[in-house]
Amino acid sequence: MINPSSIMKFMGAKNKFDQNHPKFASFLNYVFANGVSEGTLIEITVTKPGEEPVTTNMKVTQADLELLAEMKNIVQ
Repeated sequence: MINPSSIMKFMGAKNKFDQNHPKFASFLNYVFANGVSEGTLIEITVTKPGEEPVTTNMKVTQADLELLAEMKNIVQ
Protein backbone atom coordinates (compact mmCIF):
# COMPACT_ATOMS: atom_id res chain seq x y z
CA MET A 1 0.00 0.00 0.00
CA ILE A 2 1.34 3.40 -0.95
CA ASN A 3 1.33 6.08 1.71
CA PRO A 4 -0.64 9.14 0.47
CA SER A 5 1.72 11.53 2.25
CA SER A 6 4.65 9.92 0.40
CA ILE A 7 2.88 10.57 -2.89
CA MET A 8 2.29 14.21 -1.94
CA LYS A 9 5.94 14.60 -0.95
CA PHE A 10 7.04 13.02 -4.25
CA MET A 11 4.74 15.29 -6.26
CA GLY A 12 6.13 18.36 -4.48
CA ALA A 13 9.67 17.26 -5.30
CA LYS A 14 8.68 16.57 -8.93
CA ASN A 15 7.12 20.02 -9.28
CA LYS A 16 10.26 21.63 -7.82
CA PHE A 17 12.43 19.62 -10.26
CA ASP A 18 10.24 20.79 -13.16
CA GLN A 19 10.66 24.43 -12.02
CA ASN A 20 14.43 24.08 -11.64
CA HIS A 21 14.96 22.25 -14.93
CA PRO A 22 12.17 23.29 -17.33
CA LYS A 23 14.04 22.30 -20.52
CA PHE A 24 14.77 18.81 -19.21
CA ALA A 25 11.20 18.37 -17.97
CA SER A 26 9.92 19.56 -21.36
CA PHE A 27 12.25 17.13 -23.13
CA LEU A 28 11.00 14.21 -21.03
CA ASN A 29 7.38 15.22 -21.64
CA TYR A 30 8.01 15.32 -25.39
CA VAL A 31 9.75 11.94 -25.48
CA PHE A 32 7.16 10.15 -23.36
CA ALA A 33 4.14 11.92 -24.92
CA ASN A 34 5.17 10.54 -28.30
CA GLY A 35 5.57 7.08 -26.84
CA VAL A 36 8.59 4.99 -26.10
CA SER A 37 8.41 1.60 -27.73
CA GLU A 38 10.22 -1.63 -27.04
CA GLY A 39 13.66 -1.51 -28.63
CA THR A 40 14.09 2.25 -28.11
CA LEU A 41 17.65 3.11 -27.12
CA ILE A 42 18.06 5.59 -24.26
CA GLU A 43 21.53 7.07 -23.77
CA ILE A 44 22.67 9.22 -20.86
CA THR A 45 25.95 11.11 -20.44
CA VAL A 46 27.03 12.61 -17.12
CA THR A 47 29.88 15.13 -17.03
CA LYS A 48 31.08 16.16 -13.57
CA PRO A 49 33.22 19.29 -13.21
CA GLY A 50 36.86 18.43 -13.91
CA GLU A 51 36.10 14.85 -14.94
CA GLU A 52 35.69 12.97 -18.19
CA PRO A 53 32.14 12.27 -19.37
CA VAL A 54 30.62 8.90 -18.52
CA THR A 55 28.03 7.48 -20.89
CA THR A 56 25.70 4.50 -20.67
CA ASN A 57 22.68 3.31 -22.59
CA MET A 58 19.82 0.87 -22.34
CA LYS A 59 17.48 -0.74 -24.81
CA VAL A 60 13.88 -0.49 -23.60
CA THR A 61 12.22 -3.85 -22.88
CA GLN A 62 8.56 -4.75 -22.43
CA ALA A 63 9.19 -5.04 -18.66
CA ASP A 64 10.54 -1.45 -18.66
CA LEU A 65 7.39 -0.23 -20.41
CA GLU A 66 5.22 -1.99 -17.82
CA LEU A 67 7.18 -0.35 -14.98
CA LEU A 68 6.81 3.09 -16.58
CA ALA A 69 3.06 2.54 -16.96
CA GLU A 70 2.76 1.62 -13.28
CA MET A 71 4.79 4.70 -12.27
CA LYS A 72 2.59 6.90 -14.45
CA ASN A 73 -0.55 5.52 -12.77
CA ILE A 74 0.89 6.28 -9.33
CA VAL A 75 1.81 9.87 -10.23
CA GLN A 76 -1.57 10.73 -11.77
